Parts: sequence; structure tokens; C-alpha cells
Amino acid sequence: MRRIQQPGTGTPERIQWVECGGRAFSLTLPAGVSLLEAVRNGFAAAGFASGVVKLDGVKLSPFAYVMPALSKTPEHAAFYSETFQPEGGARVEVGAMTFGQRDGAPFFHAHALWVEGDGKHSGGHILPDETTVAETIRLQAVGLDGAAFTAEPDSETHFKLFGPVAAASGGAGEGRFFALRVKPNVDFCGALEAFCAEHDIREAVIHGGVGSTIGARFVDGGVVENFATEVAITEGRIAAGTGGFEATIDVALVDYSGALASGRLVRGDNPVLMTFELVLEVR
Repeated sequence: MRRIQQPGTGTPERIQWVECGGRAFSLTLPAGVSLLEAVRNGFAAAGFASGVVKLDGVKLSPFAYVMPALSKTPEHAAFYSETFQPEGGARVEVGAMTFGQRDGAPFFHAHALWVEGDGKHSGGHILPDETTVAETIRLQAVGLDGAAFTAEPDSETHFKLFGPVAAASGGAGEGRFFALRVKPNVDFCGALEAFCAEHDIREAVIHGGVGSTIGARFVDGGVVENFATEVAITEGRIAAGTGGFEATIDVALVDYSGALASGRLVRGDNPVLMTFELVLEVR
């Protein structure tokens, strides 16, 4: 399986996780408000401080983003491009967001594919402080109760990355949820399958899903060779069957050349590059 050497030292545990409550809710983003503020307000109104959002259909203007890029120094295995600010903004086709805190303030990590104002199809990593909601929209979200995504320095990748931590319960959640971060150089599907087996989860649905893989291999034979990617999960589920656990995960991505791709990940051949954050809801 493909592997990229990270600049730092990792930990033996390759999944960071917190079990918690949660709840799906409709998140209304009003036009004219910064994307970060609109998400923060919507989560607060529902009684949550962290969770995940499905970004499909949201129109953004002004809008700023970066794409994956090769690193110019040995400090990181991959990096980010310059900032792009397309005139006329963009409408997201598919995308996912992790919402939590960084440096004590609300923050998000979001990857998406979109159509820009001039009709160009592109994708990447949405910048929170330079992006505004252009049209009021209602999105699907899941709030976490008893856990939160918090950005902290990561000794392995040398980035500040979102990971789940335990948080006070506000009583707004229900059911059985897990907030997860999968770490570099492990097969993404296999890590989730093993996690479900270990925690006696017979079936789980993935909510959110923001991260990167080392290129990509799809079940329809599609291949992304460029190793640096930005990936969003469009749909995912892990379930136990007669042959063991099986993850079916559909994604959309952009690589460092700007090429776009989408499809269902091959199990056993899609290692994580930097990180992958998501929420599992046990069914």
C-alpha cells in the first residue's frame, strides 16, 4: 500500500476517538453573513458547539480557497497552494465541513467541489475568514453532545489539525455517536472497519468526512496518481456482513494539479495522507 513519510513521529494508536451523543438537525445559513459566523450561530441555536455539515448547494461570494500543493520544505509532506478568490464566487456541488474550535475560537475545516461564477469546475479547502454566504440555504448538519473537534498541533504532520476531545454534555444529543480522526498511512476503509469491529458496532452511517488520501483508487477502476489531495465524503456506511465488516465510502476530491475525481473507494488501497475527520452514527 502507498505510504508517504511524515516529518514527525506518530503514535501507535491510529484513530483518535470520543464516544458521545449527537443529533441531526437543519442548519439555516442566512445570506450576507460570513460562512463561519453563520455556521457558529446555527450550531449554537441548536444547542451545539461542534459537529459536521453537508455543504451541497451552498452559494458563496466572496469566496476564498486553497488547493493541495507540494511542500517546498521538509517541514511538511505536502502543503497548500496560494489563495484563490474567484470573481462571482461559487456554488458548492458536493462538500463536507467539520466545525469546532481553534485557538479558543470557532473554526471549521471544509473541503468541496464547486462551480465558479464563470462556469469553471474546481475544488479545494474553503477558507473560513474570507468566505460569505451569498444565498440563504438550509443544510444538513449533525451536532455533537459530549465531544468536540478541536484543532491542536500534531507532532506527526507538523500541522494544527482537528481531532475529537471529550466535552461537557449539554443534553442536546441522543443516540450513540463517535467523533473520529484517522491518522496518516493507514487504509481509510480498513481503519473504520476495524474500529467498528472493536467497538461492537454492527452498522454505522458516516456524517461529514473531511481529509486527504494518498491519491485514490476507485472501485470503477479510476485512479488518482498525484499523492496530495483534498477529499470530502459524499456518502458512507460501515456494516457487518457474512464476510466481516465492509465500508462503502463515496468521495469527491481535487489533487494538487487541480484535477477533480469522484467515486467509491477501494477497500484496502486508500491510505490517509494527513488526516480524516468524521462522525459515525451507530444504527
